[in-house]
Amino acid sequence: MKVVMISKAFVRDVYQRKLEEIARHADVDLTLISPPSWREGGSVLPLTRRFTAGYQILVTPIVFNGRFHIHFYPRLPELLRHLRPDLVHVDEEPYNLATLLALRAARRVGARSLFFTWQNLHRSLPVPFSTLESWNYRLVRGAIAGNQDAEGVLRAKGFRGPIWVIPQFGIDPELFKPAERPEDATFRIGYVGRLTRAKGVDLLLRACQELDDPWTLDVVGTGEAQVELEEQRQALGLGDRVRFVGEMPSTAVPGVMRRFDALVLPSRSTPNWREQFGRVLMEAMACGVVPIGSSSGEIPRVIGEAGLIFTEDDWTILRSRLRDLQNDPERRRALGARARERALSLFTHQRIAERTVEVYREVLTGR
Repeated sequence: MKVVMISKAFVRDVYQRKLEEIARHADVDLTLISPPSWREGGSVLPLTRRFTAGYQILVTPIVFNGRFHIHFYPRLPELLRHLRPDLVHVDEEPYNLATLLALRAARRVGARSLFFTWQNLHRSLPVPFSTLESWNYRLVRGAIAGNQDAEGVLRAKGFRGPIWVIPQFGIDPELFKPAERPEDATFRIGYVGRLTRAKGVDLLLRACQELDDPWTLDVVGTGEAQVELEEQRQALGLGDRVRFVGEMPSTAVPGVMRRFDALVLPSRSTPNWREQFGRVLMEAMACGVVPIGSSSGEIPRVIGEAGLIFTEDDWTILRSRLRDLQNDPERRRALGARARERALSLFTHQRIAERTVEVYREVLTGR
């Protein structure tokens, strides 16, 4: 089967491993259509070719680069006429203009199609995006949802096609893998992600204040809340036990992460946002690090029985979870092993690619 993936996400080389794994399947002839770059957060992310074995990449111009809802690819119809795919996988939300134009172009060449969605909050969209969404629902043979809440949103909005719940990307288990941790009594806690109020790092600082020594917390990332969080660290008297490491290259994160005893994702939901997945959780799990997450969005489903959950916005429960792990090294080791096992069974690029190819086969056979 000839499959075309249309996506701006694969300008990041680390994600291309998923495409290599899809292309390993003998019945898949895969082509990625990508822009030369994508503008995000004031910076330009150029397409970096790194994991490119087994499939081809076609680079095409993009209009309104960086405009999530209204960007599109003017040469896409021409490319699809040349490629004549059996299936077009549009790696975009159903309310985006790029999705509509891609699905229409796919239909004109007789290809079946899918879209992808992370949308886990049921929100009424303004015109024209609500119109785009309803049109796109009628054009596809199915949808891939990145989390279970997104599946529910699609159904609540009237989508009647088949839905498969599969994360957008996985992890490389050879990059994210366990390592020997320092053999001392220090309990090492980590946070990796954006520093915003919604991510709840302030709750983590409060929870750590009442832990017994020795412990450390490494906060990896940057964001608008950093100054406020550093002031909170000082006000709580946490001193150099809490280190703000700043942003790190993605290649450096595994080496830092695998030294943690626990990784905490203390997200709090807002009226306009709820944790869609929590990629750092599966990365930490693959490193054999115990994940601790709030009850926001998809976090409990990602962690499953391989870590600990606390009620979002409740730092006292988070403190109890941290104390439990700090005082029970055997439980830490058991949960860390369980976390690694869960990551390998569900969240590797290979496993996500396998599930995605299964979807392609079902769409093309009409099952």
